[in-house]
Amino acid sequence: MAQNNSIPEFEPDDTVEDELDEPRRFKVLMHNDDYTTMEFVVEVLMHVFHKNEAEANLIMMNIHQKGVGLCGIYTAEIAETKVSMVDSMAHAKGYPLKCTMEEV
Repeated sequence: MAQNNSIPEFEPDDTVEDELDEPRRFKVLMHNDDYTTMEFVVEVLMHVFHKNEAEANLIMMNIHQKGVGLCGIYTAEIAETKVSMVDSMAHAKGYPLKCTMEEV
């Protein structure tokens, strides 16, 4: 019996498109309250969101004056992780700091 060692020829399927959907993005927001200190909010922004001191102070003032501040925009898993980190840090210090995420 003869073996056929030739490699079959494949032609690209023109009907298949290599389109990748962009991942959904989420805003991570921090909310103002009457108990969490401004210093702690700045600390969280620097530690969790890697903001420098000037950026952290600007966001903290937005939170203080407008009631909410944008900490960053991330994919779902990263946003969820950051919200969880903020919640853990706030709980450990006894602050009611609220951090949420919403789809962009």
